[in-house]
Amino acid sequence: MNILLVGGSNNFMNAIIDKLNKEGHRTYVLTGDTSKKQTYRKVFEEYNFAYDNNNLNEIFDSVNPDIVLFMGAFDSNFEWSVKKRDSVEYSSGILNMLMAFSMLEGNHRFVYLSSSEVFQKSYAVDIKEDELPTPKDVRGMAVALGEQMCRNYREATGKDIITLRLDNVYEIPEDREGVTDACSKLCLQAMRDGRIIADDNKQFSLLYISDAVEFVYKLIICREHERQVYNISAMTEISEKDLALMVQRAMGEGVTIIDNTSDAVDRVILSANAYDEEFRIHIFHTPQKVVPKMATYMKKNSDKFLEKEEAPAGFWTALYRRSKVIVDAAIPYLENLIGFIPFFILNNQAADSRFFANVDFFLLYVLLFAIVYGQQQATFAAILAVVGYCYRQMYARSGLEVMMDYNTYVWIAQLFIVGLVVGYMRDQINLVREEDKKQLDYVDAQLGDIKEVNTSNVRTKNILEVEVINQNKSLGKIYDITSSLEQYEPQEVLFYAAEVLGRLMDSPSVAIYSVANRSFARLFSSTSSDARVLGNSVNYTALTDMYEEIKENRVYINKNMDEKYPLMASAIYGEEDMQLIMMVWGIPWERMTLGQANMLRVIGYLIQNAVVRANRYMDALQNDRYIEGTHILETEAFRSLVNAYMNAFNKNLTECTMLVINVDEQGQTAAAVKLQEKLRQSDSLGKLEDGRLYALLSNTPHKDAAFVIKRFAEVGYESSIWEEAVA
Repeated sequence: MNILLVGGSNNFMNAIIDKLNKEGHRTYVLTGDTSKKQTYRKVFEEYNFAYDNNNLNEIFDSVNPDIVLFMGAFDSNFEWSVKKRDSVEYSSGILNMLMAFSMLEGNHRFVYLSSSEVFQKSYAVDIKEDELPTPKDVRGMAVALGEQMCRNYREATGKDIITLRLDNVYEIPEDREGVTDACSKLCLQAMRDGRIIADDNKQFSLLYISDAVEFVYKLIICREHERQVYNISAMTEISEKDLALMVQRAMGEGVTIIDNTSDAVDRVILSANAYDEEFRIHIFHTPQKVVPKMATYMKKNSDKFLEKEEAPAGFWTALYRRSKVIVDAAIPYLENLIGFIPFFILNNQAADSRFFANVDFFLLYVLLFAIVYGQQQATFAAILAVVGYCYRQMYARSGLEVMMDYNTYVWIAQLFIVGLVVGYMRDQINLVREEDKKQLDYVDAQLGDIKEVNTSNVRTKNILEVEVINQNKSLGKIYDITSSLEQYEPQEVLFYAAEVLGRLMDSPSVAIYSVANRSFARLFSSTSSDARVLGNSVNYTALTDMYEEIKENRVYINKNMDEKYPLMASAIYGEEDMQLIMMVWGIPWERMTLGQANMLRVIGYLIQNAVVRANRYMDALQNDRYIEGTHILETEAFRSLVNAYMNAFNKNLTECTMLVINVDEQGQTAAAVKLQEKLRQSDSLGKLEDGRLYALLSNTPHKDAAFVIKRFAEVGYESSIWEEAVA
């Protein structure tokens, strides 16, 4: 089956992909993201398009999926950090998907994964499928709205659209980003805080991820189902406190449980009885088995789940961390104190020197730390300088005299003003530098994005230039090549149409069948023996998959690589009737794309123009080509037809046989009436210059001509294969 999965990459999505690959299905993924940064398990094809892309219906039509599975409530593309924005994108995305799905023709199935979060009030009994959702938050409303849209489209279109509600899916997370379910959150809480806050009145049921995958798989591959909405649940009730006790036992000593039981009961458990009656539910993984493994794994790999500051530490580790913080903060002050000592000594020594008496070393000291550390350290340095200055002044005067001297306050004001201004300017300069650096980093990042976009544009431009100028697949080249059919005689057009088609499709094996009636088509021309694998005559209506496509004037693509079918096929119509069927073999899988299908359709239209002109020309000459009153082609017309077949035969475009009929000239008209009944519509009777009657058998090798010779003999006319070359 062709299965299209829609959603971002996460463990649930990858588990479903693994299951589908294991069962031999062909899996496609619509990522919903244009960045191509998500990592999935190996799938047949990834489509990196947003959900609201206008070409979504083209993707659906190209994949032609039997099943479309939208991850819905479990889609990792929606983080719900900005709830209003995400809810709009979620709703518009599912709406666009349902519209694209509804345009698919045939039997297809759309499966939408919902969850128990659409029910956000307490229920005394298990919730059945017909219970109306009761969401309260934005995420729950968006998921519930998705259910409603699926229901509306199902009723409006009659399509097979199913909603699956999954009840509290949980797993053993690989890292902190995977901590999203109730069980792993309790384990993280125990590791981080050493305690678990639990409510005994909060009751739910847990469904392990691998069990959920099995249940989803059963439903998506079933041929028939009775309901359009199913609940999938383990239906095993467990309270948050019971779960906390399991985590506590698994984590070991050091974890306490804080009872936070509320007065109101919060019970939400889905009833899966309807699913169980149809498909049977068997739970392989219970919380009693999984929780100890989860707790052990998370505890063993705590570095993946806890930030550095959250990780528990012993006494010495805690002391080291606190000491390190204190030391880091104290280092500038220690440097300031140490720096003060030499400047104090220099100031004392310079006081008695006539050369340095006017140098203010304390001011230099404050300026130095203002420049290096900024305003905060400048203030601290100024305080130390004031203390040092006063201490030095008290060598000759009392402290009271120093405090009463107005020069002291002038000097202090000068010191603080200069130090604080310089420190402030230093802080502002650093702030400007940081802002400039951030702006530069932002511009560099933008420039990198622009370069990447430009590189992609240049690459695309170069490819298009090559396509337009040099390649045979450009529209101009296609038209030139197909226009070359006009140089051939009308009866030769279809022979060389196969050659042109093979050249444009890069295929060595192409066949063109002429539709004989509503069921059968006869081989007209082919480019290899592989292209004749279906035989000279084929019941095209029996090739159901191909016929369903070409009768709707669409290109058939053999996505299942069925050996009974060509790899690609398309029909040419005239006046609403199917006239020709073009079949292509021998092309690699990677070129069986929507683009190649469109090319085959364009080539078919251009070939059709040449064929229509040739047929109109032949119809106009109908009376001139046949001997009056007979089905015998006159000599010139028959010679032209025979030459066309012989030239095509020499180029391996067809097989043909000429029979010479033993009948005198007077009896040729009567013979033509009887012999015509034994010929196919594509065979012809005619005369050459020698006046003898001939039969041209199209797509008939010499070994098969014996059957025609026998049929001619049954109506009384002997015939034989004519081996002579026609001039």
